[in-house]
Amino acid sequence: MIGKRLGNRFEIIEQLGGGGMAVVYKGKDSYLNRLVTIKVLRPEFASDEEFVRSFRREAQAVASLSHPNIVNIHDVGQEGDIQYLVMEYVEGDNLKNVIKNKRILLPAEAVQLAVQVCDALEHAHENNIIHRDVKPHNILITNTGKAILTDFGIARETTAATLTQTDSIVGSVHYLSPEQAQGEEAGRKSDIYSLGIVMYEMLTGTLPFTGDTPVSVALKHIKDEPVPLKDINPDVPRELQEVVLRAMSKDPNQRQQSAGELARQLIAVKLTVNGGEEDLDATRVIPAEDFKTKLIPAVKPEDKTSVKDTNRKLTPKKDHKNMRPLTWLAAAIILIGLTVGGAMALHNFLNVPDFKVPDLTGRNYIDAKSYLEENGLKVKKEEKYSDKPKGTVIDQSIGPNDPAVPMHQGRVITLTVSKGQEMISIPNLIGKTKQDADNLLRNKGLILVEGSPVFSDEIMKGSIAEQRPGAGEKVPKGSEITVSVSKGRELITHRMPDLAGKTLQEAETLLAQLNLKISSEINYEESEQFLEGYIMAQTPQQGSQVQEGSVVSVTISKGPGPLPRDADVEIDVTDDGAEHIVKIEVVDFRGTTTPYVATHSPGEKVVKTVRYYGQATIRVYLDNEIVYEKTMD
Repeated sequence: MIGKRLGNRFEIIEQLGGGGMAVVYKGKDSYLNRLVTIKVLRPEFASDEEFVRSFRREAQAVASLSHPNIVNIHDVGQEGDIQYLVMEYVEGDNLKNVIKNKRILLPAEAVQLAVQVCDALEHAHENNIIHRDVKPHNILITNTGKAILTDFGIARETTAATLTQTDSIVGSVHYLSPEQAQGEEAGRKSDIYSLGIVMYEMLTGTLPFTGDTPVSVALKHIKDEPVPLKDINPDVPRELQEVVLRAMSKDPNQRQQSAGELARQLIAVKLTVNGGEEDLDATRVIPAEDFKTKLIPAVKPEDKTSVKDTNRKLTPKKDHKNMRPLTWLAAAIILIGLTVGGAMALHNFLNVPDFKVPDLTGRNYIDAKSYLEENGLKVKKEEKYSDKPKGTVIDQSIGPNDPAVPMHQGRVITLTVSKGQEMISIPNLIGKTKQDADNLLRNKGLILVEGSPVFSDEIMKGSIAEQRPGAGEKVPKGSEITVSVSKGRELITHRMPDLAGKTLQEAETLLAQLNLKISSEINYEESEQFLEGYIMAQTPQQGSQVQEGSVVSVTISKGPGPLPRDADVEIDVTDDGAEHIVKIEVVDFRGTTTPYVATHSPGEKVVKTVRYYGQATIRVYLDNEIVYEKTMD
C-alpha cells in the first residue's frame, strides 16, 4: 500500500498502526498539500456491503461535527475493493500509550484530559451521534497536551462473535457499558460509562475489570463492583473518586445525565497541587481560537499601573523642556516607521491577489471549507435536503464561472450542504381504498405502487390489506410504497364426507374439522333401513365440493329401522402347530363393527353367531388376512 494514491489525491506514505478492522496510514493530500491520516478497512470488512454502507454512513455523520476535540474527517471513498477514510493528521500519541509510559496520571492531568473528552462527547451527543467505543486507544494526545477523540461509530457493526478475533476488539470489552454487554442499544450514558472506565485507568494505572476471556470481562461489567480508586491510589481525592464511580454506575439512570454534567462535576473537584488547591479552569487547554493572532489595543498612559503596587497609579509628569534630543529622534523614527508600515499595509490590502474559486460541488463540506479558508476566504453554511450524501456540497454562491475574488478575510462564500435525503414517516394505509391511499402518499411526497392482491379475513374486498414498508417506518422522500388490495376471504373447499349411519354428534364432530356445520333445522323421517337417531340423508351429497363455512342439512331416522338378523360363521384354524388370531368384521349401516377377536389353537374349529342390520358384509380374518367374505341381504 505504501506509495499508492487513493482517489487520485491521497498518497500513502507510511503505516502508523492497525487494528482488527482497519490499517492506519500516514498520507499526503496532494490537492491541499497537507498530511492526513488514512484508515483502510481490512478486506474481510471491505467485502461486507452492509458494513461498508454503515461505515460510510457513520463517517458522513461524524464529518458534520466541528469541534476542536474531535478529529476532523476530510473524505470517505472507495478505490476498487479498498474502502478508506481520510482524517486530519494529529502529531502525538494515543492515551493508551501515555498511560503505559506514565502508569498513573496526576489527578489534575487526568481531569484536564477527561474534561476535554467530555466536551467532545457533549458536542457529538447534541448532534445525535453516539461514539459507542470510547477507550484510551481512540483518544489522541497532541504534543501540546490537547485531547482529540477519534474513531466514531466504527465499533457499532461488530458483534459478540468478533470480540475474540483481535487485540483491538478485545480491548474494547474492557470499556464496554453493562447495557452494551447485554446486547442493548448504546446511548449517551453508555459513552459516559466508558469514559468513567478511562478515568479509572488514568488515575489507578489499571483496569477495573479483567478476565481470561472477553465474555468473563463483560459479565463483570454487569455484576461486579470496581475496587475504590483510593484503595489503589491514595492520592486520588475522595470527591474525584465519587464522580468517577458515579459515571461507572451499572444503572444508566444513576450516572451523570450528560457529558456536560460530568465535565462540570470534574471541574468542581478541588485538586491539591504542591500543597495548595489548583484552579482547574485556569489549567484547561486553551481553545484553538485563543492562539489566533489578535490586535492588541494601545495602552493609554493613564492605564499604566505598577505591577508591584496595584493600589495606586503612577502618572508621569509631562516635562517637554527636559526631553533629550535622542528621545525626539527616537519618536521621529517610530512615527516614520508607522507611516511607512501603514502605507505598505494599505498597499497590500488594496493589492491582494485574486482567487478563482473552483467547482466545490460533490466535495465534503469540511474539506471544501478548509480549502476556502486556507485561501483567505470565509465560509457561510446553508443546508437543505438532497439526494446527495449528507455533508456534501451541492451548491456554492461563487463558482468557476464567476469572476475571481480577492483573497482576504472579508469575502464570504456561501456553501449549500446536503442534509441527506428527507425522511418521511409512512402513514397507515390498511383498510383504506387505493384512491385514498394514493392521495395520502402523494401529499407526503411518496409514490403508491400496487402489488399482487391478497386474501384477507379482516379487510373487506377492494380495500388495502398489506403495505410495504409498514406504517411508521421512515423512508426517503420520493420512495415507492407497495400496497396489496384485499380479495376478501379465501374460498377453501372440501370433499363432502358420507354422514349416513352416523349419529348427530358424530356428524357434528366430523364436519367441525372441515369448518362446516349442521343446520339447526333438522328433518326427521321414518325408515326401515336406519335405526332411530341415525342420519339417513344429507345435503350436499357425499363426494361433492363444499366451501368452508357452509351449512349441511341432514335427515335423521325416526325408526323403526331394519330388523336385526343373525348369521353363523364357521372357520377351521390352520393346523400348523402355531396359534392364530381369528377376527370377524361386520359392515352395515352402522359402519364397521368387530363383534369377535380371539386367539385359537392350531386345527381348532371356530363357530360364532354375529348380528347385523339390513344389508351387510361379513368378513373373517386369520392373522389379519381375509379368508372369508359374504354379503347378506
